[in-house]
Amino acid sequence: MGFPTAPFQAPPGAGLHFLSGRFAHRFVLRSDFADGIVGMTGVRMDAWLWAARFFKTRTLAKKSCDLNRILSNGQVAKAAREVRAGDMLRITTEGGEFEVEVLGLSDVRGPASVAQTLYRETKASKETRAKMAAERRAAREFEVLPVGRPSKRDRRRIIQFRGRE
Repeated sequence: MGFPTAPFQAPPGAGLHFLSGRFAHRFVLRSDFADGIVGMTGVRMDAWLWAARFFKTRTLAKKSCDLNRILSNGQVAKAAREVRAGDMLRITTEGGEFEVEVLGLSDVRGPASVAQTLYRETKASKETRAKMAAERRAAREFEVLPVGRPSKRDRRRIIQFRGRE
């Protein structure tokens, strides 16, 4: 129980120097050539989303689960649902919609470089997000913005339009 008896052995050339520290037992990575997973078998959905840096706080991750914005293997995921390596997640955030495969498990928030090793985004998801970003950039070109500050007359019209007077 508790800590694993043997330290985590990273594949050669993986560059996983972060797994040698005090919290090494909390990170579990699935390699394509390893048969099993050492240590954890599952982590709470909200904790994994927070550790993978999809949300700034666990509370935001939990709210997203409660609003059915997280799908695990095609089913709506609750915050307490366990995430396992190999799961396919569809995550809807303000930044877009991500479709990812879970590669590693963690319940501690580490650096962004570590968080990116916990999942792999699908090609279709990357293409969709790139397309949406291009559409947003294109829409900005046609947006008409005022040249300077509003005049006194313009301010009065704005106040009247908003219904303050």
